[in-house]
Amino acid sequence: MESVEKKKEMWSSHHEDRSDSRGQLIINMVKNGFLDKVSNSGNLGLPGSNTRKMRCAPPLLRKFLAEFLGTFLLVIFGDGAIAQHVLGQNQSFLSICLGYGLGLMIGILVSGNVSGGHLNPAVTLAMSLLQKCTYICVPVYWAAQYLGAFAGATVLYGVYADAIEAQLGMNMSSAGIFASYPKDDIGVVTLIVGQTLGTGILLIIILAATDKKNMNVPPGLLPLTIGLGLTAIHISFAYNAGCAINPARDFSPRLLTYVAGFGNVFSADNYFFWIPWIMPHIGAVIGALTYYYFVEIHHKDEDDEEDEDF
Repeated sequence: MESVEKKKEMWSSHHEDRSDSRGQLIINMVKNGFLDKVSNSGNLGLPGSNTRKMRCAPPLLRKFLAEFLGTFLLVIFGDGAIAQHVLGQNQSFLSICLGYGLGLMIGILVSGNVSGGHLNPAVTLAMSLLQKCTYICVPVYWAAQYLGAFAGATVLYGVYADAIEAQLGMNMSSAGIFASYPKDDIGVVTLIVGQTLGTGILLIIILAATDKKNMNVPPGLLPLTIGLGLTAIHISFAYNAGCAINPARDFSPRLLTYVAGFGNVFSADNYFFWIPWIMPHIGAVIGALTYYYFVEIHHKDEDDEEDEDF
């Protein structure tokens, strides 16, 4: 019995020594700042991580990546809503409107604080003309937006390829999932006006929402506000030709369907493709100048006296 008691005492003493040594080790680690290094390393808790080297130092590259990802998400959700509508055969058209609005909201949420969340070549052009972004950003943003839209359409095609092949086949009837096409009875002038007007209204919404001297929308609500604006545009103007109002969102997915063999997607409807590709740029400039000259230019400076009445 005495030997058993001695063994228990030895084990207890050994256990206490180990506990004390572990406690002392932790204390030493805290004193030496080891735990701070671990928490800041960002690499599976390993000190001396090289994650800082992975950060993109050039600002333009950071903006490129943000615009690419934001446009990718816009197309994934927007065209994904169309795919659900076309293939599901029981979805409301409102689901498409909400899909694009929410897609834009998510895209801006992801990229807005880095690049401004343009996600649209027409928006970038208008912002550069108003000197809200530098001219050097224009080609960088455009490249990111077109490539992001193409990548989004490619992934979406991979997701729905089997369903498209089984239900509709690779033809013009399914190409409408990825790009816009007009109704048969709509004239060219009407289509031009529709794309120009829709994009112009989008710019007015964007500029009003981001104008701190107007309603001063909180930054956290900007993605939702602009996304709901796009939803409203789709609800009101999408009948004639799908309301693309975004050259990258229409051209890049259309290019994908051409490469994938959906048919004559560029020559269809008397070469309609150029209207949603070119006219949004013009509409964006008109909308931006309209807001500037009708609203923004008339804001009072801080030194101006307040009006006595309305």
